[in-house]
Amino acid sequence: MAASNSTRLRLRSAIVALGFGVATAAVAQTASQPAQPPAPSSVSALRLPSNPQLFGATMPSVVKATAIVNGEVITQTDVDQRLALLAIANEGEIPAERLTELRQQVLRNLIDESLQIQAARVEKITISARDIDRAITRVSENNKQSPDQLDAYLVARGSSIRTLRRQIEGELAWDRLQRAKIESSISVGEDEVKAVIDRLNASKGAREYRVGEIYLPNTSANPAETVAKANQILEQLRAGGSFVAYARQYSEASTAAVGGDLGWVRPELLPQPIAATLRTMSPGQVSEPIAIPGGVSIVAVQDARNILVADPRSAVFSLKQVSISFPAGNSRAASESLVSRFAEAAQSVGGCGGAEKIASEFNGEVVQSDNVKLRDLPTALQEIMLPMQVGQATRPFGSIEEGVRTLVICGRDETDPTMPSYDQVYAQINEERLNSRSRRFLRDLRRDAVIEFR
Repeated sequence: MAASNSTRLRLRSAIVALGFGVATAAVAQTASQPAQPPAPSSVSALRLPSNPQLFGATMPSVVKATAIVNGEVITQTDVDQRLALLAIANEGEIPAERLTELRQQVLRNLIDESLQIQAARVEKITISARDIDRAITRVSENNKQSPDQLDAYLVARGSSIRTLRRQIEGELAWDRLQRAKIESSISVGEDEVKAVIDRLNASKGAREYRVGEIYLPNTSANPAETVAKANQILEQLRAGGSFVAYARQYSEASTAAVGGDLGWVRPELLPQPIAATLRTMSPGQVSEPIAIPGGVSIVAVQDARNILVADPRSAVFSLKQVSISFPAGNSRAASESLVSRFAEAAQSVGGCGGAEKIASEFNGEVVQSDNVKLRDLPTALQEIMLPMQVGQATRPFGSIEEGVRTLVICGRDETDPTMPSYDQVYAQINEERLNSRSRRFLRDLRRDAVIEFR
């Protein structure tokens, strides 16, 4: 699918887990313009009967027992615990009406995961317990828990550390297999890299985007089924679903392991249908399903900036945060009066050195934070801080219930964008080709697998 900055596994702070219509245009015909013969169907070579007679028992739409993938068993417990991991990643209960669909999807994911691990073993690639332990430790630390606490947390919510370890093993195995078997066979020519650099020079001042992607391949003879599935996902995203979680669960691009994150990309490096859509989008928007060769993509624009042009929102800050809370039982009026006095004090903070003085006066706390990127802050704070100078403090923000805070600017460094290096452009082209070949490789694994449902 579209290029990503890296397919290397990056365990996020969250727990790992876990419209466009198909139509044909009617062309008016005239007496002097005979009708053209219809294009061949994608299934014409199969010579299928128009009204087939079916034999044998109907297979249930949901397989509730086990699946055996090349001799390796996937149990219903495996499905249930992975589904629970998905619910944790989405920070809530899964609607009852979606359980059937999600169980099917989880089972398909577990089958793919088994195929990936098995293919890695064939290439003498094994993931050690120590590798997985290190990943579990990082996940635990990012969630401010010990591994034992993380285990208890998962068990209490219907999952287990075992299913998390299995998912980590699958992601690591697939990542290493891609590097060993696929990436080593990819070549990128010097002329290709130079051509991209020339286009970038020519497009200085144009837009580039921070993009997330969910890619669904056409897995049946009817592409409309893939579009329908993409529209269902889009509906859930618009209802508040996590793009990162849905990308992990549904996307079949190699970026699924990192929540679909493509990083900063330039439209000219992406497939043309996606590039055309991106140019019409603004940060925070999610696209309709986009038809591309081999499947459908949904893209989310997280941010945008101009190529090789200084952007004030790329500034990096050193900050002190002064936060105050309110005693239990305090009346609303008393709390609002305290906020008003806190706001006045923030206006006359007298530089970064005054943060501790304000904290002492209001029984507050001070937290120092360096290397804070302005564009990583909430949009409302970005707008407030864009014109501010070193030594100034923001207007207080927060709530009476959860506390009020202000940010004091201790330092501000503007960034100077530069042309990406030859190596960076090379890596991005290489990544695009890796994604494409990885999808074909997984398709071949599915085709050759012996899968039995019981």
